[in-house]
Amino acid sequence: MSTRAESMARHMWDARIAGRAYENLPEPLTPTSIDEAYAAQEAYWRLAEPVYGPVAGVKVATTTKVMQQVMGITHPCGGAIFSKTIHRSPARISKSAFVNLRVESEIALELSADMPAARAPWNADTVVPFVAGAMPAYELIEDRHAVYTQTKAASMIADNCWNGGVVLGPPKVVTPRQLIGVQGRQTLNGETSGEGHAEDPYATLAWLANLLAHRQRDLRAGMVLITGSIVPTFSISPGDHAVFAVDGLGEVVMDIV
Repeated sequence: MSTRAESMARHMWDARIAGRAYENLPEPLTPTSIDEAYAAQEAYWRLAEPVYGPVAGVKVATTTKVMQQVMGITHPCGGAIFSKTIHRSPARISKSAFVNLRVESEIALELSADMPAARAPWNADTVVPFVAGAMPAYELIEDRHAVYTQTKAASMIADNCWNGGVVLGPPKVVTPRQLIGVQGRQTLNGETSGEGHAEDPYATLAWLANLLAHRQRDLRAGMVLITGSIVPTFSISPGDHAVFAVDGLGEVVMDIV
């Protein structure tokens, strides 16, 4: 790993541990390409694993065209989920553990078998046999008060795409293609706050598997992958009770303390 990538990672990691507001990497450390940004992310993972545990899943970010345009890219981004940041529903999450906690309501997939990098490229059909089950999930976003209109994708990638953990509902076995277009409903303190439909979680899994394969990383059995928010990202406060229900999958429940 290059000293430059390690310096990028150390800059972002130190800022996160210190609880400083998010800023893009300074000019001398600005990645010159997306590949260099992911090299920095690899170094970031090595810094994070002694604190948060090994990589136990993968997230997708910037899935909407609007956010991609804001951040100057034409594609999604990916980051790691660490084992100690995976919570099971019903979960109690401390807001004080975050600089700025935001929440995304998603569908998560759990893998039944390894997906070796050597098998790439993957597509939405070839990944189906590797899915053990699906579940409603919350992604806990630690954006550290980032100004989204000023955020550069390469710097966000180096900062592990702001993942602060996930809350997972109970997994359920799904039939192929069952999840495409499925409806999800978000309620906050008993009031509906958002509804939406999933696109194709299997296509997202394929995209993430190809991203990791490009980095010579396999996906492993038991890993969880979150596939993008179904309803708009929202902020949350101590005392809030959040429930996200997905047709045919049940619900994930979270209380903020």
